[in-house]
Amino acid sequence: MRYVASLVNADKLAGRTRKYKVIFSPQKFHACEMVLEEEGVYGDVSCDEWAFSLLPLDVDLLSMELPEFFRDYFLEGDQRWINTVAQALHLLSTLYGPFPNCYGIGRCTKMSYELWRKLEEEEDGETKGRRPEIGHVFLLDRDVDFVTALCSQVVYEGLVDDTFRVKCGSVDFGPEVTSSDRSLKVLLNAEDKVFNEIRNEHFSNVFGFLSQKARNLQAQYDRRRGMDIKQMKNFVSQELKGLKQEHRLLSVHIGACESIMKKKTKQDFQELIKTEHALLEGFNIRESTSYIEEHIDRQVSPIESLRLMCLLSITENGLIPKDYRSLKTQYLQSYGPEHLLTFSNLRRAGLLTEQAPGDTLTAVESKVSKLVTDKAAGKITDAFSSLAKRSNFRAISKKLNLIPRVDGEYDLKVPRDMAYVFSGAYVPLSCRLIEQVLERRSWQGLDEVVRLLNCNELAFTDVTKEDKASSESLRLIMVVFLGGCTFSEISALRFLGREKGYRFIFLTTAVTNSARLMEAMSEVKA
Repeated sequence: MRYVASLVNADKLAGRTRKYKVIFSPQKFHACEMVLEEEGVYGDVSCDEWAFSLLPLDVDLLSMELPEFFRDYFLEGDQRWINTVAQALHLLSTLYGPFPNCYGIGRCTKMSYELWRKLEEEEDGETKGRRPEIGHVFLLDRDVDFVTALCSQVVYEGLVDDTFRVKCGSVDFGPEVTSSDRSLKVLLNAEDKVFNEIRNEHFSNVFGFLSQKARNLQAQYDRRRGMDIKQMKNFVSQELKGLKQEHRLLSVHIGACESIMKKKTKQDFQELIKTEHALLEGFNIRESTSYIEEHIDRQVSPIESLRLMCLLSITENGLIPKDYRSLKTQYLQSYGPEHLLTFSNLRRAGLLTEQAPGDTLTAVESKVSKLVTDKAAGKITDAFSSLAKRSNFRAISKKLNLIPRVDGEYDLKVPRDMAYVFSGAYVPLSCRLIEQVLERRSWQGLDEVVRLLNCNELAFTDVTKEDKASSESLRLIMVVFLGGCTFSEISALRFLGREKGYRFIFLTTAVTNSARLMEAMSEVKA
């Protein structure tokens, strides 16, 4: 706003008269107009709002493209985007009829849901009597499951995102992929036939698939030998264009795979994954800690080191004070003291915490921490809010059986459960919750899990009588991630959908990954 005001004021000084219009998207904030007023240009500018909140990135993926949502809400406690989420839900319910079954977990989810319900009541009658087209809606806060978002991704689409950064559904492949001097912008969605077949595959299967595809293509090209003129004419007019297109896509994805392989071999990806799996399973914690120390001392990457520390902290329910101090000191010495504020942010968000000495809550403390979980009140003392945020990952993992027991090798070519998105080592917590709630059609029987997630008052079910909902609509499930979701979670739920005969649609504030989460928390701009 200040920048806009400075432009207007510069024009005034130079004696230029112009008309100005400012369009806010997805919504106009009063605070913005206040700034224009303070700068003395409010009268010269007309303001408008463009409520454009949903961007379809793919056949089953809608994004609000609000990457700032995560930091604004989960770190700053700023609730301004909740209205945007409620408006987006409202728009979808006016288009596709009422949602007969809604489930949700998390503080942000609860607020968004209640606000959306209010909007529905105000405009009562618009969706009444309509047949619902979406049978179930599941809302989930990102902070219910940080672990999944912090893991390295190994499905193809996730790896492409981790390596090249998918922005708004498209990716820039540099010269190392296109093997020319230009970089190429590629849309990654279901229209790309090659990508569509490999996007959800574990990376180890992708190369085999692509080389088989290349052989098939070659065979189709070779058919033109020995054709007469009429057949040749048909071939050129009908098939050739498609083959050429497929050929181009194939070479791009093969280039991307090679580039990913080069980078991952350089980083010693295997060792990294081994450490992550050990953290998830709770084995060899000392070895993992020394791996992280080495990672910091070799200055591999500030974001990566931070991510591993957060993963250690969340899976271990906070670091023991000795480890916390030692890792923090090493990190600041290795990457620079300007990262100090980042640690304070991670602590506030519950991503990197220190176990309180004798970490057993007294009766008084647990009473107080129950009162103080609210963000605004939580700033009374950081000590109490760190008591309120316990991750309890081990207990949740046992309860929901997130670490599958495998006899022999886990076959990644024919996955048996959602754990394949992390090489068979871990079922994403967010996806397991969705699976369990859909099976039960409520949170009943999951009370203990909800308690361990610190969401006692924050899990809800809202089910209407299903007289109007057709069986087809009940197979359609919309999952709403507030604070971002990863491509691995999307792949896992697509797999669950294929297994159980559901069809999932994803609505997220933005597509995220571990690096984006860490950057959102960081005070050091890359």
